[in-house]
Parts: sequence; C-alpha cells; structure tokens
Amino acid sequence: MGIHHHTVTMLSALRTTAARRAFLRPAAVTAVASRGLSIWSNVPQGPPDAILGITEAFKADSNPKKINLGVGAYRDDAGKPYVLPSVVQAEERLLSKALNKEYAGITGVPEFPKAAVKLAYGANSPALDRLAITQTISGTGALRVGAEFLQRWYSGEKKIRVPSPTWANHKAIFKDAGITSVDYRYYNKETIGLDFDGLVEDLKNTPPGSTILLHACAHNPTGVDPSQDQWRELSKVFKELGHVPFFDMAYQGFASGDADRDAFAVRHFVEEGHKVPLCQSFAKNMGLYGERAGVFSVVGADAEEAKRIESQLKIIIRPMYSNPPIHGARLAAEILNDEKLYKQWLGEVKEMADRIITMRTLLRGKLEKLGSKHDWSHITNQIGMFAYTGLTPEEVAKITKDHSVYLTKDGRVSVAGITSSNVDHLAQAIFAVKG
Repeated sequence: MGIHHHTVTMLSALRTTAARRAFLRPAAVTAVASRGLSIWSNVPQGPPDAILGITEAFKADSNPKKINLGVGAYRDDAGKPYVLPSVVQAEERLLSKALNKEYAGITGVPEFPKAAVKLAYGANSPALDRLAITQTISGTGALRVGAEFLQRWYSGEKKIRVPSPTWANHKAIFKDAGITSVDYRYYNKETIGLDFDGLVEDLKNTPPGSTILLHACAHNPTGVDPSQDQWRELSKVFKELGHVPFFDMAYQGFASGDADRDAFAVRHFVEEGHKVPLCQSFAKNMGLYGERAGVFSVVGADAEEAKRIESQLKIIIRPMYSNPPIHGARLAAEILNDEKLYKQWLGEVKEMADRIITMRTLLRGKLEKLGSKHDWSHITNQIGMFAYTGLTPEEVAKITKDHSVYLTKDGRVSVAGITSSNVDHLAQAIFAVKG
C-alpha cells in the first residue's frame, strides 16, 4: 500500500507531458529526444554494394556501345534475360493443376529437395539413404543455414577456410553466423590460373579437422577450377588431416554443359567417405533467380544420424524464415521429376553453357587477331559464367571511363554479358588499355 501511494505521489508531481516522458524513457533516449534527434540518428551509412553500383553507373551512361559485364545473371545473345522453355512448360503445367498456396513444411516442397540431391550426388548414390536435406532460400539461404549448423554443432573451431578470392558474400554469410573466415591460397595472379601448390600447402598447414569451403565447379569469381586429378589429390589431403569439405555448388550443368561432370568433385569426395555439407542453387542452371530455389544437405554416417541432423536444421530454420517459398521449388520439381522435361532442361543448360564457351573463344580470338602481346589462353581455360581478365584496377577504371565497359575493379567479367554484337567493342577496348 505504501509503495502504491509513493508511486502515485511521484506521478502527480510530474505535471508536464515532457516530464512524464522523461520519467518513462531511458536516459539516453531522453537525451536524444531533447535535442530533437531521431532515435535512429546513430545508424551509420553503409558502404554501397559494388555490383549494384556498377549497374547504376551503366544505366546512367549514354554511350550506345556501353557493355555491362558486372551482373551475375545469364543473358542471351541479344543481351536479354532468358527464361528457359522448360521452365515455361513447367509453369504452364503448374497453372493447369490449380495448386493451393498453403505453407510448405519447414524443409520445403518434398518433391524438390529429394530430386535436387539426386542431381548432385547421383541418382544411384548410396549416400542418398543417409542425407539430411532441406529446401532453402536459394544458394545464399543454403549457405546461411549451413553456416548456422556449423556454428552450433561442429565440434571443431568456429572458423572456415575460404579460397582467395571467393564470392564476396561468402565471408559476410559466415560472419553473421559467428564463424570467422580465413583465406587459403587459390588464385595465382601471375599465371591467371590455379595456385594448386599454394592451396595444398595451406591446407596442410591448417589445423586438422578444419572446415574448408570449396566451389564445386565454375569458381566465382575467377572461373578457375581444379582438374579431376587435382580434386582426387585434394580429397587425399582432406582425409589425411580430417578436414571437412563444405561445398558450394551454384552452377551444376552451367559450367561445362554436363551436370554429371560438374558434380565430379562432390561425388568423388562422398565416395571417398567425406561427410560433406553441400549447398545447391537453381538460380543459374534453371534461370530461377528471383524464385529463390535452393537446397542444403549433409551426408551423415547413417540414416539415424541424418535424421538427427535434419531435426536440428528444422530448429535453425523455424525462427529464421519458418517456411521456404513454394513456386520456384514446384517449378524445379516439375522439371527434375519428369523424364521428358528433365532431358529438355539438360539440353537447354548445355546450350547456355555452350554460348558462354563460344563467347570466351571469340573474345580470345579477337584479342589475338588485334595483335595483343599478352597470352589470353586463360580466357578459354577458365570455366563458367565468370572470367578473370587480368586487368588491373587502374585498367578497369580506364576501360570504363574511355570505352563504357563496366566490370568489377578486380578485372572480373560476367561472360554471359558478352554477345556476338558487342564482343568486337570489348576486344578493342581491352586491347586499347592492356595492349
């Protein structure tokens, strides 16, 4: 009773609105309000996204010959976004089924991840019986769920070794999960190729049982991949040291045009007994960029272990986004689970990969025909959507300023942005700044 009376007395003494607000607010908030500032005034301006900045500058350029080689999305030979015919057919089928829009389960539309892992590990892989699988919000979501799983349940150190360089978002994803990224040697600037000896040496000097991020195929951003013999040697090193191979496979089928060939590294490591975590994306190889269709899987020791892992993946996902989107998953499932549509899709993926390979060959040939003194064999030796040109930051700035060719400052180009109508201008621009 006394406490109640004391409180009433205090409140009655606070006669002005401002005084009441001051009494009810924390001191810091009160100080901010008294100065007429927003409570968010301490939020700093973040740095702009490098790729989006390139796109904005490209749009503002009035040069009719301008070329945007920064965007990591496939374009046809007219430079336009491409919707795969198999995807169009799958969408028409879904519309005819008049499916509902109810929530998927936490691990997604069942038909999608089950078919996706067959594509990755092989339809007859014995590992399929001991997989923990979940649909994710494309490859980025797979990485984020995988990073969180590592942070919670991997008994080793909370670090992941990543190739230098790697996709810009990798480190940010693992950092947000509380995992520190440490570089290992991968790209050799002198040869514009793979630093395999440096890679192996760094792996051998890494504490046993470390988690190592590997690009399964079409390394982003360099386009430089190990050969199959080199993958075999890497598997031996991993086994000797007990390292965990954490695979990111965003370009299966899109790299070489052969989905089985592009999955070689993952399948070999699994056959060798590695307990692989794997991230899959269907953004590039099905053109489902905005549909966000991805899968995360972990190879367990047996079915019982896989079941326990999957239970923890559900616990991670539930408060993160609860349920994944269904439309892209249904599209992918329709294609992967229908024999005729599946074969058609494989052909379309090969056509996209072949166009990129053709553009590489054209660009190299035109540079050589112009009389360039440089060796451009790396352009055709690299694979996938991206290529490291070997241009320096200064040369990138010059090629953008003088020739309206837009690319990242490290000299990476999206080969999908090269077309038969702009390859001459691109070759001449590179020759002008590089010689």
